[in-house]
Amino acid sequence: MHIRVIGCSHHTTPLEVREKLAFGLQEVPDVLRAWRQQMGPTEAVLLSTCNRVELYLASDTYPLPSVGETIDFILSSRGQKQEEWERYFYSYDLEEAVRHLFRVAAGLDSMVLGEPQILNQVKQAYQMAVDHEMVGAIFHQTFQYALKAARRVASETFIQQRRVSIPSIAVAEFARAVFERFEDKLTLVIGAGEMAEETLRYLREEGARRIIVINRHFERAQELAARWEGEARPWDELWKTLREADVVVSTTGSSEPIVKRESVLPVIASRPERPLFVLDLALPRDFEPSIGDLPGVYLYCLDDLQEVCQKNREARDRELPHAYTIVDQEVAALMSTLYRRAATPVIQRLRAEWDAVKEEELRRLWQKYPNLDPQLKAEIEKSFDRLVAKLLHPPLASIHEHSHASSPHELLDALRKLFRLS
Repeated sequence: MHIRVIGCSHHTTPLEVREKLAFGLQEVPDVLRAWRQQMGPTEAVLLSTCNRVELYLASDTYPLPSVGETIDFILSSRGQKQEEWERYFYSYDLEEAVRHLFRVAAGLDSMVLGEPQILNQVKQAYQMAVDHEMVGAIFHQTFQYALKAARRVASETFIQQRRVSIPSIAVAEFARAVFERFEDKLTLVIGAGEMAEETLRYLREEGARRIIVINRHFERAQELAARWEGEARPWDELWKTLREADVVVSTTGSSEPIVKRESVLPVIASRPERPLFVLDLALPRDFEPSIGDLPGVYLYCLDDLQEVCQKNREARDRELPHAYTIVDQEVAALMSTLYRRAATPVIQRLRAEWDAVKEEELRRLWQKYPNLDPQLKAEIEKSFDRLVAKLLHPPLASIHEHSHASSPHELLDALRKLFRLS
């Protein structure tokens, strides 16, 4: 049995690299299909968010591609050939890979400790892999245990009982530093996805009442605006609305910046003495970074949240040991289940081989003594059964003990060789 994760995240990789490696949801099916065609029949789940790109792999028998081959696949899938980017990637195997997934799902590896969004993103990545037949027995169990671990961390610790998501910190910490109140400010939300929805929720909590939603698909903008008592506008009114807005939250994640410095200069010139606060929560970024150098513009992107996120983490450190204990408990439970499952075919084969030897010897005995008393024959059969059971007990007990404590693969390999099991 093989389990591995290979990826990069905000811990190891700067934003300008992450945004070039991120996959859109619509790209994931093609990437999974390409993996199957190029790399063979392994289980695969691709998790791509603002802060991480990770490929989870598993196989019962088929060897996994090497770490280098997998990194090359990820880079080439994004049209990147930079060998120097390989240093940003990490990899974990077996139990450590599972522990990493569980911590990710529980928000313990997030930029904002305990953020709830990541659990939905893990669910979505898993379901997409299921829909495209990239998940087998190993990952079905693994991801179910991951979701269980995340739910336990949420319910049994205080990590998620304060504001922890990127939008909540962006609004409460950064926007509040520019504006004391939001009731009289016009808020423009560009994009209509999950991040936009959550940002709107926090803006409303902070008092925002004048909200405009703009999205490339006007119907989605209308739906989102209606849920939050805002106004929807078509995409071609973006520049007009930028002139009116005080607060801008952009979450589209377009492949190229939608607001460039040269294009926004007339907008800034038309609103002297009025600050423009921009939260660019998209990956890749929606606003060219140099826009933040313009007078009166306060532009913040995902990496700007790092310092606040660190303070958030320090405040929650006292909860981390408990959360890690929960994760370790669920990891141990899953690995024991997976190891027992991996041992089952060997156990069955060993029993079958010994039963076949027993039956062969009994047939030879019955042929040699065809007139044995039926009662004696039955007693001899029981004796043979007990003998086989006693001889099998030590190796089977060792397999079960190893399966509960650690990987039994070395023992299983030894049994295969010792008893010449196919």
